[in-house]
Amino acid sequence: MDLHKYLLTVLLLLLLNYASYAATSWEDDDCLKTCSSHRCSKHHGPEIRFPFRLSTDPPSCGAPGMQLSCSKHDTILNHPVLGPCKVTAIYYRHLVMNVIPLVDSSSCCPLQKLISTNQSTDVYKPVPLDYLGHYSVLIGCSVDSVARNKGGIAGPSSCLSLSNNASQFWYLVRPETDMSTLPFWCEVVANPIRIPYNYNKNGPKFRTFFGKELFKENAKRAINLGETPFNWSLNSITSICQRCEQEGRHCGFSSNRRQAFCLHRGSHVKLIAATTSLATFVVLVATALYRSLKKRYNEAIHLKVEMFLKTYGTSKPTRYTFSEVKKIARRFKEKVGQGGFGSVYKGHLPNGVPVAVKMLENSTGEGEDFINEVATIGQIHHANIVRLLGFCSERTRRALVYEFMPNESLERYIFLHDSNTQDLLVPKKMLHIATGIARGMEYLHQGCNQRILHFDIKPHNILLDYSFNPKISDFGLAKLCARDQSIVTLTAARGTMGYIAPELYSRNFGGISYKSDVYSFGMLVLEMVSGRRNSDPGIEDQSDVYLPQWVYERVIAGQDLVLNREITEEEKEKVKQLAIVALWCIQWNPKNRPSMTKVVNMLTGRLQNLQIPPKPYV
Repeated sequence: MDLHKYLLTVLLLLLLNYASYAATSWEDDDCLKTCSSHRCSKHHGPEIRFPFRLSTDPPSCGAPGMQLSCSKHDTILNHPVLGPCKVTAIYYRHLVMNVIPLVDSSSCCPLQKLISTNQSTDVYKPVPLDYLGHYSVLIGCSVDSVARNKGGIAGPSSCLSLSNNASQFWYLVRPETDMSTLPFWCEVVANPIRIPYNYNKNGPKFRTFFGKELFKENAKRAINLGETPFNWSLNSITSICQRCEQEGRHCGFSSNRRQAFCLHRGSHVKLIAATTSLATFVVLVATALYRSLKKRYNEAIHLKVEMFLKTYGTSKPTRYTFSEVKKIARRFKEKVGQGGFGSVYKGHLPNGVPVAVKMLENSTGEGEDFINEVATIGQIHHANIVRLLGFCSERTRRALVYEFMPNESLERYIFLHDSNTQDLLVPKKMLHIATGIARGMEYLHQGCNQRILHFDIKPHNILLDYSFNPKISDFGLAKLCARDQSIVTLTAARGTMGYIAPELYSRNFGGISYKSDVYSFGMLVLEMVSGRRNSDPGIEDQSDVYLPQWVYERVIAGQDLVLNREITEEEKEKVKQLAIVALWCIQWNPKNRPSMTKVVNMLTGRLQNLQIPPKPYV
C-alpha cells in the first residue's frame, strides 16, 4: 500500500510539474524564436544573447545601450568613450566582458587611450579591483633592461607618450612585485592598469589546467593590444540576469510584462500533450535510486556526527531532541535572519531566556560545519564570543541554539545609512566594538587549549548584545590547530570575498596562519570607519573605490575619514587610531601584520605611540 501511495505521489508531482512547465514555456519559446543567440564566427567568438543584441535584432532582444555588431568574424561594441572595440569574451554570470579598442590610423599605441581616458559610462564601467591577479602596475624605464623571463612582468612597449614622464620603455608588472628588485632607472607610472579577465564556472581563473599562471599572458594582451575588462550594469535588469546565470539559466525579456525573466531549461523542446510511459518509468526508477542513495548518504553523515558527539561528551551545551527544538523556536514562526548555512529563528528556553535557533538547512561538507561549530564555540566562554547553549542532531536535522542578540549584526549599522544607525555608531562606540572583537579573536588565537582560526571575520558575523558589546559568531569555517603550529594547510580558500587574506589565494604571499584572521579584522575596521564596503557597486567611478588606498591617502594627508557628519577633534583622533591599526592588519606580507594581542594594545594605547604603516598596496 505504501508503494502505491509513493508511485501515485510521484505521478501527481510529474503532472503538476508538467502543468507549470506548459504555462510558462510559451513565453520562453516566443522569446527564443524572436531573439535567438548568435555568434559572429561560426565556431569562435563570444555568444551574443540578452542583455546584448545584434543591430539586426528587434530592440526588445537587448537592453538599452548594449547593441553589438559583426564585422566579418569579429564582434564589435561601439563604446561611447573608446569608440569601436572588438569583443573577445563575455562572461554573463559575472557581468564582465573583455574588449580591444580598435586603434585608428592616427595612433598606433593601443595602451595610450586606456591610460589617458576616463572609460566609465552609464552602462559600462571598469571592473572593481577585487582580485590581485586582474590588474597590474605600469612602470616606465629609461633603459630596456628588465628581465623578461619573469612570470610577473610583461613588455616592453615603446609607443606610450606621457607628458609628465620621459621613459622610453614601458612594462606591466604584478601589483605585489617588490619594486626594489627592479632597476633603479625604473619607476611606477600608473596604478592600477586592468588586464583581461579569465573565468571558469567556479569564478576567477588565475592558472591554466596544467598550473601555468595566466598573469603574463593577460598582461601581454593588455600592453600589446590594449585589451581591458568592463562591467555592465542596468537597473532592474542586471541583478535578475545575474541570478538567472548563477542558476544555470539564460535571461530573456518579456515584451508583455516589460521586465527581464529567467528562461526555463529545455525551452527549445516543443511541448507535448502527455508524458510517455517510458519517460515515466525512467523518472520513477531515477527517483527511487536517488532516494536510496540520499538515504545512505544521510545515514553516513549521521553516523559521523554521532561519533563526534560521543567523543565530545555530555558536559558541554545541552543536547535537545528535534521536538524540543520546535517548542523552543515556537514552531519556527519568527524568522530573524538568514545565514550561510540556513535560517535563524527567535525562541525561548523553558525558563523564559530568549535564544536564537539556527537550522542548518543548507549544510554542506558532510556535517563538518555542524561539527566545527560545536567543537569550537561549544568549548569556550568569553565575553566577546557568542555562547552556544545547546544543539540538536537527529537524523538529517541539525540545529544550534545560541544566546539571543537583540541588536542583530554589525553589518546593519555600518552600511545602512540612516540617521538612527549612524548616531549609534559614533567613534567612541567604534573603538569599543573594535576592541571587543580584537579581545575575542585574541582569546581564540591564544587563550584556548587549541588555537582556533575563524576564517570568516566580517561585519555580518559580529553580533551586538543589549549594550552593543560585540560577539563573534558563525564558526562553520573554523579550523583547530596546535598553539605552536605557525602554518596550517587548507585544500581550498575559505571566507567571504573582500575579507580573505592574499595568502589564501596564493602561497606566494606566505603561509596560512592566524594572521589570515588579522587581515579580515583589518578590512572590517576599515569598513566601519569609512561606512562603505571595500568594493561598493553603487559608486560610479570604480577606479576610486579601492578602500585601503583611499583610507591610507587620507591618513597621510591628515584628512577626515568620517564625511557624513561633524565630529570633534577627540573623535577624529579615535577614528585615525582605528584606521592606522587596520592598515597594519591588512599588510600583504603576513609577517608584517601584528598579532591580536598587539592589536588590543594598539587600540587601548595612545594614538601618539602608533607608527604609520607601509602602504598596504603597490
